[in-house]
Amino acid sequence: MKQVLVVDDEPSIVTLLSYNLKKEHYQVTTANDGATALKLALATAFDFILLDLMLPQMDGMEVTRRLRQEKVTTPIIMLTAKDAEFDKIIGLELGADDYLTKPFSPREVIARMKAISRRLRPVAPTAAVEPIKIGALQIFPDDYRVLQAGQPLKLTPREYALLLYLAQRQNRVLSREQLLNGVWGYDYAGQTRMVDIQVSHLRDKIEIDPKQPLYLVTVRGFGYKLEEPHETD
Repeated sequence: MKQVLVVDDEPSIVTLLSYNLKKEHYQVTTANDGATALKLALATAFDFILLDLMLPQMDGMEVTRRLRQEKVTTPIIMLTAKDAEFDKIIGLELGADDYLTKPFSPREVIARMKAISRRLRPVAPTAAVEPIKIGALQIFPDDYRVLQAGQPLKLTPREYALLLYLAQRQNRVLSREQLLNGVWGYDYAGQTRMVDIQVSHLRDKIEIDPKQPLYLVTVRGFGYKLEEPHETD
């Protein structure tokens, strides 16, 4: 049974989400402030965190920042009453995987969680999927692993999904719109800034010098491509 941490200081929202999640056979833990949420998320390997932005003691942005700083890669869906683009972008830059603006439908929350799960679902072992090798990178599509020079990388689900999508289309220039539709889905049409944010996060983990990327290259005016690193003088 998958475990979900629901964090909100509005009892009605906690009750609504808990009820609907339990109906879908999720195990639910709740918190109503950021400090408690951080403690729980560091102590337990949750499958998802539903995290309100405005919380007492520590806001959702700070909780997200600290969890990512501690290499916790649990998918985080941020819940916010604010609909300003600035707030969404900041949350994503800090490492949130998705966001929903209040008021929202519990059905939509669960649909977003299932969409993330589908992207992370390993293929059947009988498929014997070979790892994708690009330079010193090895990407294992069948068990959600990435190695860099033999060392495991800790990627968030969104970073992994983006890397796998690019790797499966190696050397192809993909526009932001193509990446947005392929990795995030059509519900995010027009929000291409999300792509740039995740590309930046991914470069921080796979590149020696993220400011001079060798793998994940920008093709100005078109988009991005993943390629074999070239020797530099």
